Amino acid sequence: MFSEINRRDDMIHNVFATTDQDFAFSPYDPRCLSGEDSPTMMSPWNQTSPFMKSPWSNFNETVTTNTTQNGLIGSLVREEGHVYSLSVKNEILYTGSDSKNIRVWKNMKEFAAFKSNSGFVKAIIISGDKIFTGHHDGKVRVWKISPKNPSIHKRVGTLPMFFDIFKASIRPKNYVQVKRNRTALWIKHAEAISCMSMNPEQEFLYSGSWDRTFKVWRVKNSKCIESVKAHDDAVNSCGCHRRRLGLYGISRRDSEVAQLIKLYVCGGGLAAIHTCLSVLSGHTGPVKCLTVEEDKESTGGGDQKWVVYSGSLDKSVKVWSVPEMAPDSQHIKWGTNLE
Repeated sequence: MFSEINRRDDMIHNVFATTDQDFAFSPYDPRCLSGEDSPTMMSPWNQTSPFMKSPWSNFNETVTTNTTQNGLIGSLVREEGHVYSLSVKNEILYTGSDSKNIRVWKNMKEFAAFKSNSGFVKAIIISGDKIFTGHHDGKVRVWKISPKNPSIHKRVGTLPMFFDIFKASIRPKNYVQVKRNRTALWIKHAEAISCMSMNPEQEFLYSGSWDRTFKVWRVKNSKCIESVKAHDDAVNSCGCHRRRLGLYGISRRDSEVAQLIKLYVCGGGLAAIHTCLSVLSGHTGPVKCLTVEEDKESTGGGDQKWVVYSGSLDKSVKVWSVPEMAPDSQHIKWGTNLE
């Protein structure tokens, strides 16, 4: 009886020892495969190349031959988690999900992929030969496409950079209060990045976060040049056009919840000081997307206006007209006549 118990204990010990040895240091080891139907074999990482079998597949719908009609031309069916972000340039599509993968698609087929072990990919921006990804850990990763092989992406930086963090941490004045009993460096997001936008003219990258702030990054030197507390609660979406930045967030005051869009204007110059131009209210649900453009009808005139488009979970898209010379922090409610 005791010999049977000892043999049983030895078997249990061997199982745990094998598990620790085979899985503790690498997510993939061909020695661990135990059949085509095993969870290990079915894993998207259980391939000699990450592009052999994608956990997403190109699922073609029935497509009409009349190309003049609007319609679905295909679907990329995912099996690796929620899709949080995407960006496209020159028919190359980048997608980010909670699997921490950034996948690259060309002609609705997987073209490349790269992975960051730094949290969900919440936002993606493409600028030139660089890709900026915003993550759940509050950092922005910078990737560069190989000039020799466009399917290869190499991480070339992280915002903020380690040296900037080290340098700023020496001076107490660089710390700001982010919660009641918590402080953090002003150049770092204290919570997840929720959205990003790019100003290509001034080479500014904007990142919005659940920590209630948006930060301005100068792309050419990877420096955080400004941090603005934009809302009383999380910043959830943003859109940029030239010197105008639209931000959506939630304001909680006096037990009331307001869905607010704030339009900021950049003063220009090296300081890049952003001031609130207008506050827009009228949505009854969270705003999930924003975009800003010039009002072409007012271009060249004395009263330049900007058009802000906002899409919301209240099932509406609202279009706002905001004058260039609006009073500071002008509050515009839906239905207000601006003429």
